[in-house]
Amino acid sequence: MSEMRNSNKLGSLLKELLKEQSLSMRKLSELTEIDTATISRIINNKRKANPEHLQKFADCLNVPVADLFVAAGYSIDQRPENQHSDIHSSIDSIQNILESSDLYNNKFTIESVEQQLTNYQQYSQTEEGKDTILKSFGDKLMKVGSIGPFINHLKDLFDRFRLKRGTPVELAIIGSALIYFITSVDVIPDYIFPIGYLDDAIAVNLVLNLLSTKAGN
Repeated sequence: MSEMRNSNKLGSLLKELLKEQSLSMRKLSELTEIDTATISRIINNKRKANPEHLQKFADCLNVPVADLFVAAGYSIDQRPENQHSDIHSSIDSIQNILESSDLYNNKFTIESVEQQLTNYQQYSQTEEGKDTILKSFGDKLMKVGSIGPFINHLKDLFDRFRLKRGTPVELAIIGSALIYFITSVDVIPDYIFPIGYLDDAIAVNLVLNLLSTKAGN
């Protein structure tokens, strides 16, 4: 019964958004590449929307993806709370979530996030990387919505990067976290919501800890 009520909320929300934007289900189908019949079944509570459906709806309707996941009945609270979280405990939690779902088959490791951050450090200091961060961070933030405390840390990191508050090494480290967040295809693809943003939170924690260590030296 609870799932039924949540599905009705999503259907009502989608109907309202389509009406506001003067879009038909057929047009939404064209924009999202989701079959019209599937959209109709989701809106009319005959099928549960999966995370990829919701990400595509959010992108095309220009609404925070978190709003759609809440309406669909998905929990969005399974994420590290702050930079003092036990990262390794969080890694275990992520792996447990992954193993209990059919959404992602690869093993999640902290090393994979660290390697991706290392790869992004140099890129974040190129003109292209800096331009990507300055132009794309706000857009990505709007798509995601305020889905957790790690967003506030990202905003602080963005301000430091934008205002160049830090040494070149610190700005490269900060830039790596921002690029990681902006890029949808990272260690866990963002469309696998809510777990798709857990690795982003872990990346922020790693960067904050690294910056703290360097500040203490």
